[in-house]
Amino acid sequence: MNILSIDFGTKKMGLAWVDTDLKIVLPFGLIVGKNLAEISQNLIKLVMTEKPDKIIFGLPLNQQGQECPNTERVRNFVEGIKKQISLPMEFVDERFSSQAADQLGGEVSRDEKSAMLILETYLTRQKI
Repeated sequence: MNILSIDFGTKKMGLAWVDTDLKIVLPFGLIVGKNLAEISQNLIKLVMTEKPDKIIFGLPLNQQGQECPNTERVRNFVEGIKKQISLPMEFVDERFSSQAADQLGGEVSRDEKSAMLILETYLTRQKI
């Protein structure tokens, strides 16, 4: 199974990818756009080309684990994507993923590192 992970942003989104047979999470680039509508269309094009089996979105919660305005923004974005793509989509708590990404070395962007951490969290919780 191929899984795409997305670290949501309003101007760019970090991506990560895993083939669960190989169990190696890899950075997968950025999706950029002038606005969420453009980012949405770019994401749909990518999904149609790469054909993942599932998409995991990081869900921003506040420090107490409660939903906040950014949570609603992500949920609304995903609802729009679901109208155009019929793939399983799930959320993973992304609290502290950006801070943890800053601790990682390497040449990939902070957003890709965050997407990688979101995907690793998902895989661990699913015991994949």
